[in-house]
Amino acid sequence: MPGWWARFTSNPEVMWVAICALSIFLAAVIYAIRRFLRRRPTPEELERRRRETIYRQGKMGDGEIVDVEAASASIVYSYSVAGVVYTASQDMVALQSLLPKDVMTMVGPVSVKFDPRNPANSIVLCEDWSGLRNRV
Repeated sequence: MPGWWARFTSNPEVMWVAICALSIFLAAVIYAIRRFLRRRPTPEELERRRRETIYRQGKMGDGEIVDVEAASASIVYSYSVAGVVYTASQDMVALQSLLPKDVMTMVGPVSVKFDPRNPANSIVLCEDWSGLRNRV
């Protein structure tokens, strides 16, 4: 009487099913490992992507910088969209090199880019665009 391995390998249908099952199992394991080891974006990267998306797809409007907080490197600005006034702040830590030497000169009129589907999501400055107006 032949052993279990001989019976297993002598039947082509059983071999085909076994190969398919093994292939599916290996694909699932590889998918799970890749998903587990995938690099998750840092909060700084997520913020950079948000700024870039608003820069590329956003609409532009007029606003006003009302406060500059040098200690926390952020600006507070307000703008109006469809009669609704929004007040927002933007963290400028990653964009320090794009700011003027005297940050208080930024207070005043400014251009704002905002997400048309969510007007509260806005920026005044990003790596590729600046809504800051030249001051003398």
